[in-house]
Amino acid sequence: MDFPSGTNGDLADLVAAYPLAWLTNNGPAGFFATPLPLIAETGPDGAVVALIGHCSRRNAQVAALRADPRAQILFMGPQGYVSPALVSRPHWAPTWNFAVATFEVTVAFGEDSETLPAVRLLTEHAEASQGRPWQVEDAGERLPNLLSRIISFRATVHATDARFKLGQEEDVDVLREILAAYPDPVMAGWMRRLNADRLDTDDAEAIIGETG
Repeated sequence: MDFPSGTNGDLADLVAAYPLAWLTNNGPAGFFATPLPLIAETGPDGAVVALIGHCSRRNAQVAALRADPRAQILFMGPQGYVSPALVSRPHWAPTWNFAVATFEVTVAFGEDSETLPAVRLLTEHAEASQGRPWQVEDAGERLPNLLSRIISFRATVHATDARFKLGQEEDVDVLREILAAYPDPVMAGWMRRLNADRLDTDDAEAIIGETG
């Protein structure tokens, strides 16, 4: 079954709410996969056009990507089991809901001068909800040494495959039953968001605080 790809805004919000991704590629020494938090760069239409991150200079994947910069980046968003216990129909079968995205990218590593801005970008995103956000400069005299150990990169997006399986295939009455009893409010928020056109609800637009 083909699952909806969502809007540009849905995809950008998925990356923002679930920034830890797998950077994967196939090099001369075999397959590589590194979990890294990434920040989306969006175009005028809201589409994700690049992903910004950094990694250890000692990561063997760096050399592999310098030799061949083609890679895939995979994001796992909200996901969870949906039990028949939530549905009154006797023959309704269980399912698993999820929102995922895969990006085909070309990775370009930055100059030394680009490392600090990349780290600051991620830090500001991660600290945004804090009352007194930590800043990179708070690392003090340790900062130069820390920065020397990592390298920034920009992954330019060439193709996107996003799949939002969040109850769109369910009858609306079944969907309402699931939403009324689903134990994970974050997942429920994403389900409401992707089914807003079918639900009589005031929370048609998911709030990032609710959905991730």
